[in-house]
Amino acid sequence: MCIVTGIYALIRRVPAASVAMLAMAIPVCMALSLGIVGATIAPTTANAATPQVTGVRVGVYPAKTRIVLDVDSSVTFKSFVLQQPYRVVLDMSEVTWSPKLRNPPKGGLVTGMRFGLFRPGSSRVVLDSTGPVRVAKAFIIPPSGKYRSYRLVVDIAKTSRQAFLMSYKRPDRKPEIKATSRPASVPVPFKRPPARPDEKKLIVIDPGHGGVDPGAMSRSGVWEKHIVLAFARELRQSLLATGKFRVRLTRDRDVFIRLRDRIAIARRAGADLFISVHADSIGNSRVRGTSVYTLSERASDKEAGALARKENKSDLIAGVDLDDQSNDVVNILIDLAQRETMNESAVFARKLVDELGKTRKLLRNTHRFAGFAVLKAPDIPSVLVELGYLSNRSDEKMLRNPRQRKRMAAAMSAAVKRYFERQQALNRP
Repeated sequence: MCIVTGIYALIRRVPAASVAMLAMAIPVCMALSLGIVGATIAPTTANAATPQVTGVRVGVYPAKTRIVLDVDSSVTFKSFVLQQPYRVVLDMSEVTWSPKLRNPPKGGLVTGMRFGLFRPGSSRVVLDSTGPVRVAKAFIIPPSGKYRSYRLVVDIAKTSRQAFLMSYKRPDRKPEIKATSRPASVPVPFKRPPARPDEKKLIVIDPGHGGVDPGAMSRSGVWEKHIVLAFARELRQSLLATGKFRVRLTRDRDVFIRLRDRIAIARRAGADLFISVHADSIGNSRVRGTSVYTLSERASDKEAGALARKENKSDLIAGVDLDDQSNDVVNILIDLAQRETMNESAVFARKLVDELGKTRKLLRNTHRFAGFAVLKAPDIPSVLVELGYLSNRSDEKMLRNPRQRKRMAAAMSAAVKRYFERQQALNRP
């Protein structure tokens, strides 16, 4: 059997014979003067055994820029550089971040800084740089004299592009699969677990961003990653209260999850619906309202296209090597299956708009389309909900209010219920 036919049959769970004639038509797609500046991180409850970063400083010298992290106990670490764009990444054993730290420091060769939990057991600092740089030194100084903390010191220096490329090694690089590879060498996606007829539908909620990728920041300094996680938990409770659904979150703590892994979590679990929640921030503070997005490679408007491009940089922001692509999500794209899923996503989006409009101000042209990477699961109806604009005081106030979040969650739960009632009606003999 043609590998593409087999893939399509696995994804749509239909007899292979019914799609064999379409096999030939479906393509296989394959990181100032010396000073102290803090960084914005919401308060975190620290485990007594987990080291805490209590200060972050950036110092500028003629031949280098020095970054110093004050840590209350010793940590292990490694550093590496990335290109396109140029970044320095510092990975260390898991730490917490002092709630006193505000406003990410920068200066000299460092144009921006982000830090947070990258994965359980590992924290990450990402330094955006002005151009190609090298890590000249990286070391830890134990407490001494007036310094009661350990100091993790990283010195970065300018280098030429040629020298950077000669020494550059992609971290954890995996072999690439070329488009010219024979079909037989392309791995078949895992088969989704079959659902029992009497089993409750599984809803996967995806709180955007997290960990080292904080997302947008509100006018008062609240990160998107915390707002959307609080809402996702509220939505989970609302859905479970109906007694009709099972619910899973892609993340239930402040940790970074790669875009492709968010999709994989949903597929491995056998999700029936995928809801990604975000809260954007834009320059015009007067703009407010909720909007719902579904997948399309052609954006419905310039604003939708710009938002998708920004959200699709989540992995880049977190210091991930983007040359390492997912075979399951990126390299194998079945157009026909994707089209059917996109239609179902649009049906659910319309029900979301109807229900949310009863409780919440909506953005004009509420249902929009753009190429969000997180919506590209070929077999799961998926939507991305922008809950509101953190750049707008009214929206921020609403999203920080537990009572208002509960109202929005109830409206979204009603939309989920209506969507599956429609499915049930259509499937009746």
